Amino acid sequence: MRSQGALRKSGLNSRSESSFVLVLIGSFKLLKALLLILVGIVVLHYLHKDVGSAALHWIRVLRVDPDNEFVHRILVKIFGVTPKQLAELSVGTFLYAGLFATEGFGLLLRKRWAEYFTVITTGTLIPLEIFELARHFTASKVLVTAINVVIVWYLAARVRSRRGGPTGKAEATARVPEPVRREGLARP
Repeated sequence: MRSQGALRKSGLNSRSESSFVLVLIGSFKLLKALLLILVGIVVLHYLHKDVGSAALHWIRVLRVDPDNEFVHRILVKIFGVTPKQLAELSVGTFLYAGLFATEGFGLLLRKRWAEYFTVITTGTLIPLEIFELARHFTASKVLVTAINVVIVWYLAARVRSRRGGPTGKAEATARVPEPVRREGLARP
């Protein structure tokens, strides 16, 4: 069995593993924020333009068959989009991007508030994701929902373990030096 020092040197202790997971989650949140910012910029670009003709242009450039059933359904939706809907979509994407960026930067900086914030915001959005999954089932929606459920589970377990369970005693006694705890001078 390895000693604590050997574990610290090899980077296998739980602290470095949890830091890696926080960096991974934070990076995932920042990637989502970046993608939403890009979508918001594209939507703003087409706000006062003919979205239908732009879609047809890209279909020609990409050499996609416009008679394809999937492409045709997308085109029908695109032709029905109003400028008001584009503006609302743009605002929504930038708001979500701000939310994801806040979560991502907070987690990358290993801020405790970011863990709570991510659990609350991501946890409250999971029912919406499940509703959307029930309306239009796709593999990508399943993947994103599963990742978000794992993120909430991991961060909630991390926050709860730091608190020491329902009573919060572990954190209070963890601050008291070891010799004081042994002598019974620490308050519960």
